[in-house]
Amino acid sequence: MMRLSAALERPGATVRYVDSGGTGRPVVFTHGAGVDHAMFDAQFRAVRDAGYRAVNWDLRGHGESPLDEDTRFIAQDAIDDLAGLIEHLGLRRPVLIGHSLGGNLVQALVRSKPDAATGLIVIDSAWNAGPLTRAERFGLRIAAPSLAMIPASRLPGLMAKASASTPGAIDYAQRCFARISKRVFLDVWRATVSLVTPDASYRSPVPLTLIRGADDQTGNIATAMSEWARVEAIVEHVIPRAGHIAPLDAPDAVSVVILRALDATDADTYAG
Repeated sequence: MMRLSAALERPGATVRYVDSGGTGRPVVFTHGAGVDHAMFDAQFRAVRDAGYRAVNWDLRGHGESPLDEDTRFIAQDAIDDLAGLIEHLGLRRPVLIGHSLGGNLVQALVRSKPDAATGLIVIDSAWNAGPLTRAERFGLRIAAPSLAMIPASRLPGLMAKASASTPGAIDYAQRCFARISKRVFLDVWRATVSLVTPDASYRSPVPLTLIRGADDQTGNIATAMSEWARVEAIVEHVIPRAGHIAPLDAPDAVSVVILRALDATDADTYAG
């Protein structure tokens, strides 16, 4: 596991992070709901070793980034944490990589601040601006109440098996989910849902790469990401033998796609 060697005090939380340093183009990783920075260990090393400045962190309420007592997890706070970390490190328009909730967060940041990044790489995540069917809207409304009915002792195992395909990734996910209280987990789920705000006219203002595990059956991600790629006129990179946490199920394959996307990002758009 990559050691988070630094901390940034934020309103309501202490955010811990690791920064490889250097003068290469900055790349910031943001993990998904319920897990932590370690899901990106392999990709962090690959990006760093390729000469980029790699930054990884734990979202508030996850891993090594504790929430202050009585602080609730709110999506906007997490977005502000990401923006604050970028500002704190003096990163000029980094490439933002986000998985699941992390993908929703990086989408939201660039949607509100188009100049915040020079590229987006979104992995196994809902499409914030994408259309929703009536059934999908209903599913979003009942998701948190349905999860609330599951006993806390069963939730980590159920979520882990739904998220990963390989034994190692399932074990990792279960350990991560077990560290989060049920109240925080439900807050995180509600925050994720709040970021899905359809807008048929919206298109990414920066180069976009989409990556999905072929076996990801979470929500409407499989259909939504395929449609998203079609609308944006880009290729959807589908990783064989990988579930929702594709960077852990198939680390090398995901790293290859990320490095190719970084190499393809137009250097003229980055003035760092």
